Amino acid sequence: MRIIVHVDMDAFYAAVEERYNPGLRNCPVVVGADPKDGRGRGVVTTANYMARRFGIHSALPISHAWRLAEAARKRGEPAAIFISPNFRLYGEVSARIMQIFEGRADAFEEASIDEAYLDISSLGGFERAVEHMMAVKNEICEKEGLGCSIGIGPNKLIAKIASGHKKPDGLTIVRPDEVREFLDPLPIRAIPGVGPKSEAFLHQQNIRTVKDLGEISEAILTEWFGKWGQRLFEKARGIDDSAVSNEWTRKSLGEQETFAEDSRSPSFVTEQLYGMAERLISKLREKEFLGFRTVTVTLRFSDFETKNRSHSVKNGIRVDTDEQALRLLKQEALMLLLPFFDARENPRGKAIRLIGLRLENLF
Repeated sequence: MRIIVHVDMDAFYAAVEERYNPGLRNCPVVVGADPKDGRGRGVVTTANYMARRFGIHSALPISHAWRLAEAARKRGEPAAIFISPNFRLYGEVSARIMQIFEGRADAFEEASIDEAYLDISSLGGFERAVEHMMAVKNEICEKEGLGCSIGIGPNKLIAKIASGHKKPDGLTIVRPDEVREFLDPLPIRAIPGVGPKSEAFLHQQNIRTVKDLGEISEAILTEWFGKWGQRLFEKARGIDDSAVSNEWTRKSLGEQETFAEDSRSPSFVTEQLYGMAERLISKLREKEFLGFRTVTVTLRFSDFETKNRSHSVKNGIRVDTDEQALRLLKQEALMLLLPFFDARENPRGKAIRLIGLRLENLF
């Protein structure tokens, strides 16, 4: 019998800030860019649960978050506190928590800085699994002063969905014979990988719950979504045979920057892009990669429309010599960038708000 756990730290960045600054407790906390009294650029990284009551959530434009916080304050709610992220601190805390997880599992997989999968099948039963994970919860609380939500199920998919079922500080168990009963009433957005576009399309087909989705044939889902349709067919039935494993290879490396002011200047945007290229080449060498095959440039316009352009180099670009690799990367990046300054990708001449550069298919 497989017993798989997904642990998701609750509002991790904000919770760490509260842990190390007790004055933040019982206050709405927003971690992200400087709001600059509603004129700030960038987005919310995360918000604690008090701030989420105001409608503030991750990826929300920071200016919008500030307006929501101000509206709440004027209604008599506590004033929100905006904090710049301290990623070094979050990384240090995460590393200690991951050590706890790794020591408490047959197999361990770090899914992100604040999420992990644990295989605890050797315990032999779900009752013992609950006891075991309650002990893990308590250990994290005692050592780090942080809370987490836990999902326990027969595979990674069910455990992942279950961990979000009773946040914060929840523990949800789904036994093998309870999978369909658990999944069927959930909205389709509960399935990992179903985003806004897929959700909107499925709603047009009058598919709103996982049960509705489970009644659609694999052939039809494949016709609608291609290869992803086959995986969606399995997910709607709670099927997931993927192993819990920490043996993975990073497939991409990237950076992005939100400008202080929207720009229509090709020279300015190119300068920022070239700076990213230099830093990414250095990071590749630091992480001992030999090179990359695909370059992707991302642009976000002033109206928040976002576009990507990618190009793959047949034999890849090696980073044996920084100078040559940087020159080739800049050429590729510039080729992808230029259409955003003319009618090919920007027919209305919109100003640019954000630029990103990503290297993919690393080797």
